[in-house]
Amino acid sequence: MIYLTRIEHFNAAHKLFNPDWDFQKNEEVFGKCANDNWHGHNYELYVTVKGEPNPDTGFVFDVKKLGEIIRDQVLEKIDHRNLNVDVDFMKGLMCSTENLAIGIWNELKKYLPQEVVLHCIKLYETPKIYVEYFG
Repeated sequence: MIYLTRIEHFNAAHKLFNPDWDFQKNEEVFGKCANDNWHGHNYELYVTVKGEPNPDTGFVFDVKKLGEIIRDQVLEKIDHRNLNVDVDFMKGLMCSTENLAIGIWNELKKYLPQEVVLHCIKLYETPKIYVEYFG
């Protein structure tokens, strides 16, 4: 089994705020991330697929095609956007990095061919904070 990872970058704004809580509780739990004026991150997205190399190409999957799928199905929707407002697959969810990784997984899974398996979404919110999702 071979694991192939494509790395992409995007910028997005969001706010962590639970509407069922008052401002004080939101500030206590989320701190600056509950800012009414939003805040942003420079995200690093690692998409890992797995499979056996094709005997004709030696590829698990064509990385150019993987990059196109990531750009068309995810980055076009989230890059330089407000995750809380602009992103259809984040509607009604807390815009945490955890939920964003799950949303990205769900978007990509629909567009990958059967011969390749989505293995992991690793999403860096900052150089010191990242999440990994394995479906």
